[in-house]
Amino acid sequence: MNDNSASPISHSGPKGKLITGNLREFKSDTVGFLSRMAKEYGEVARFRLGPFQRNYLITNPDLIKEILVTKSKYFVKSQEFSALKPMIGEGIFTSEKPLHTQQRKLIQPAFKRANIDNYALDMIDITTDFASTWQDGEERIATRDMMDITLNIINKTMFSMDFKDGHHLIGKPLDVSMQMAVKRMRFVLRLPLWVPTKHNREYKKAVQSLDQVVYDIIEKRRSDEAVHEDMLGILMDARDENDGSGMSYNQIRDEVMTIFVAGHETTSTALSWAFYLLSQHPEVEKKLHEELDSAIGSRMPVPGDFKKLTYTQNIVWEALRLYPPAFIYGRRAIEDVEIGGYPFKKGDTLMLSQYLMHRSEKYFDNPDSFIPERFENNFMKTLPLFAFFPFGGGPRVCIGNHFAMMEAVFVIACIAKRYRLRLAPDHHEVKMLPHLTLRPRRGLRMIVEERKNI
Repeated sequence: MNDNSASPISHSGPKGKLITGNLREFKSDTVGFLSRMAKEYGEVARFRLGPFQRNYLITNPDLIKEILVTKSKYFVKSQEFSALKPMIGEGIFTSEKPLHTQQRKLIQPAFKRANIDNYALDMIDITTDFASTWQDGEERIATRDMMDITLNIINKTMFSMDFKDGHHLIGKPLDVSMQMAVKRMRFVLRLPLWVPTKHNREYKKAVQSLDQVVYDIIEKRRSDEAVHEDMLGILMDARDENDGSGMSYNQIRDEVMTIFVAGHETTSTALSWAFYLLSQHPEVEKKLHEELDSAIGSRMPVPGDFKKLTYTQNIVWEALRLYPPAFIYGRRAIEDVEIGGYPFKKGDTLMLSQYLMHRSEKYFDNPDSFIPERFENNFMKTLPLFAFFPFGGGPRVCIGNHFAMMEAVFVIACIAKRYRLRLAPDHHEVKMLPHLTLRPRRGLRMIVEERKNI
């Protein structure tokens, strides 16, 4: 443990059941349970998820900074992320040092600003084409539409793959694999995949289907002499600056899988919430339309419009604040450590919740209200570093954060330029579903209204 002359501060929390601890409350209402924990027990709240797993909810931005930045070497990703490894392997999302550091260096060029500007053309074209088939007055499942749009954008920017083929080849096995992975994440005791349970067999079959598709694409690309300026091309051409080595076959596969999962699930969820919030706040939607009409007018958007769409960006930031797709994650201590005077032992899991931090009245006025204007005048610079962190932070900050931000802005711009989306009249109550991301429970059914006289 780190030396500290002051006496360690104690942490407290609910006692819970003898064997299961607080598992039932956590699983039945994750967000509600964590919110009560923070309110009742303060910045460090202790609880158990099972007989042996010690967990601590951390809701102080300075402590979060210690965990993610200044003392990050004392932590690895929490154990539930291991449930994703059969699907995404040792990709940048699940790997640890030194592999994580090496892979991040090799992948970084794919997300350089110049490359992202090139990807913006695909974002605009795909969204415009997808929405061009919508009919005035028709009902659509907006959550599915956002998933299809972001998956098609990833297919094009990753593989230069045609839109419809990408959905058939990648979308279906990816969706099944993700469902199986989430189920596995929620098991307290996970049987090894070689145990032939029904769930294990389904998971392995889904991953094998996805593997076959991805490996076929990689193999075809290796025999293709043409130059491809997509993400796969950049990953395959990447070389270590010290020894000149590239990624292995399996490493490329793992990073491709990681980009698919992180690159379409999170952004599609953020977009679903953004359109829901716009449907509930016509005054915000009106300002959005005014900005689009002024900055873009009747022409197609172009990558250079991104900087002009400041209010659209603020809408995305505010949607990410209220409904962060990555709403909670954990770090497991690999040795005894002290954080902000609180002692933690090797094996303890420290949970950090963007959802709770983003709705804290300590840092945000009217924290439960949708007010994109709050992000004007460099508001983020006035906040403590980890009061608002939708893309994480420290050495593991999301490598695709600029890509995701540009994608969200252009998808909203391309759709809102032509349409308004309204909840269906008989819509169910919109609630959160803590899944792999923070989704709208049961999806969103929305009516398309074509904008007139634009």
